[in-house]
Order: sequence, then structure tokens, then C-alpha cells
Amino acid sequence: MPTDHPTDHPAGHTTGPTAGHDLRHHGDSEVRDDGAELVDLAVNVRADTPPSWLREHIAGSLGSLAVYPDGRAARAAVAARHGLPVQRVLLTAGAAEAFVLLARALKVRQPVVVHPQFTEPEAALRDAGHTVDRVLLREEDGFRLDPAAVPEDADLVVIGNPTNPTSVLHPAETIRRLARVGRTLVVDEAFMDAVPGEREALAERTDVPGLVVLRSLTKTWGLAGLRIGYVLAAPETIEELERAQPLWPVSTPALAAAEACVAPRALAEAAHAAHRVAADRAHLVAGLEEFAADGVRVVGPADGPFVLIRLPRAAAVRRQLRNLGFAVRRGDTFPGLDEEWLRLAVRDRATVNRFLQALDQALALTRV
Repeated sequence: MPTDHPTDHPAGHTTGPTAGHDLRHHGDSEVRDDGAELVDLAVNVRADTPPSWLREHIAGSLGSLAVYPDGRAARAAVAARHGLPVQRVLLTAGAAEAFVLLARALKVRQPVVVHPQFTEPEAALRDAGHTVDRVLLREEDGFRLDPAAVPEDADLVVIGNPTNPTSVLHPAETIRRLARVGRTLVVDEAFMDAVPGEREALAERTDVPGLVVLRSLTKTWGLAGLRIGYVLAAPETIEELERAQPLWPVSTPALAAAEACVAPRALAEAAHAAHRVAADRAHLVAGLEEFAADGVRVVGPADGPFVLIRLPRAAAVRRQLRNLGFAVRRGDTFPGLDEEWLRLAVRDRATVNRFLQALDQALALTRV
């Protein structure tokens, strides 16, 4: 049976409380029901997406709904986008499905999740009956990975890059040092297409033993409601995961989206968006740094389409921000963080400016 209190490996890398985190709390929880009218800085999906051309392309697939989905063309398109054989590609109903498949299909004894990061990998492993160990990266180290902190006997290691929620982009060579014969190394690159040039990506590497890379098409393209992602791994791993999938796991509209989102036109648009996000993120960070006297600290350098901040009375500030019309992501559900942390999605400059004004008010209203 899964444990409710995973083992936390200090290795000089422990911070904050480690038990009792709500691993099923995600950014969308902040904007459900009474949050539907708020300006959303809680969900890491690019604003104003999907673009009209993509909506029209997906709508064009609806005439084929009477036919069972055929993923061969989309799988080949993804393989071509990364210069890989199709045998190294598995399409999934969002990257989150891949975590469930890995937890259920792979025979592992000692899984380790590097935190703080997206909590679904650990939740899926625990639901599958695994006892999960944690390596907690430290704020004082900038939440940077030290490969030596990962136990040598771990046969499954999960890490995000760039990491949600810290926005840290780990060097590819540092992550590669985690690879071992007999170990599965899962790298969640769900936000890598938001990094200009996708520097530090491992998606196209075939020389790293046990490497499994997960990608999502829901973040950059605004397809969270459609559910489409994919796995890149050795053919034998892909076969194991595919056997654990139900029949026709990816819908026809999602397959159409996958094929379109890896086409040259889409890749060029995504690359342009990544540079725009980087500029908007720099504007957000500069604005947040103006609140240093109020105790606001920004984790940096940030490389994802979101930033992580620490501030006194964060829970109270978050509530005041809601009253002022803004939803932000609480940080205390991430192992390794506590109630003093908030995650902010990057938005356009006009939205950021309005948010910074609201933050100024929220801080004033909660000041002791």
C-alpha cells in the first residue's frame, strides 16, 4: 500500500514541511466556481489560446468522429518534429496520463521524485501502490539540482525541466548525470517549448540510458481541455507504456491538434511566443523586485512561463488579491514549500501592470 508519509532525503536538500501536502491541488482549483471571473495568474496555460487557425483545424476534424481514432499520422509527425523513429513516440491524453502509465506499467522498487515540482507524478505513483521517496531542493541553493542528492539505489527518478513551480531550468548535463543503467529517468519537459531555443532539452537524446521525456501540447497552445501530450523513450519502454493504455486513448480532435502543433508553422509561432513570454516575464520580475522592502523574494533566474515568489503573509495576500480580482497559485501544496509561497503565471505587460498595482494594495491591506 502507498505511504501517506514519503521518505524525504535530506542530502543537504530539505526545506519546509514534507507531509500533508494536497498533491491533487492544481492551478485550475483557484479559478473554479467563484474564481471564474478573476484574472487568471494561477494556471500555466498561455493566454489568448488556442489561436484561431488551430481552433479551425480542430473543428475540421469533427466530421470524422464516427470513425475510431487513428494516431499513426500524428505519431509520425511528432517523431519527425524531434528527428526520432516512431517507435520512440507514444501519444497520450495529456502529459498527466503518462505519469499514470509510468506508475502502473514499469516495475520499479525505489521511485524518487525531486521536489518542489508538479505533484501529479508522486500522486500517480502512490495511487499505484508505490512508496515514494522525495529529494527536496533548497531555496538557499536556488532550488538547483545536485545529482548527488538522489539516492544511488533509486530505480526511477522524476524531475521537471523547467521545473514547475520554481521556474528553474536545470542544465541538461546535470540531469544527464542522474542516468544509470537499470534506472528510469523521467524528465517532465511540459514547459520546454516556452524556453527560447529549448536550450537544455533532452527530448531528442537517444544516448542517455533509461531516459523518458514527457511533453505537453496543452500549455503553449491552450489545449488543457482537449488533453494531448506525448512520451519520448526507448522502443521497449514505449511498448510497456502502450500496453497499459486503454484502446483509442487519444481522441480524433486531439490527434488533429497534435499533428498541427508540431508542423513548421506552429513551431515558428511557438518559438516567437517563447521570446515574448521571456520579455513579459522579465517585466513581471522587475516589478516584483520593487516590493523587496515588503519581503517579496523572487526565485531566479526564472525560465518558465511562471515565477515563484516568497513573501510574508502570503495566504492573506492571496485572499486580498482574490478580492481585488486576481487569482494566483498557492505554493503550500508543493512538497518543499510552505504557506509563504505563491506561483504567478506570466501574462502580457498590461495585465502584469494591473496585477502589480493590486499586489501593492494587497500588501498594504495585510501589513501588520
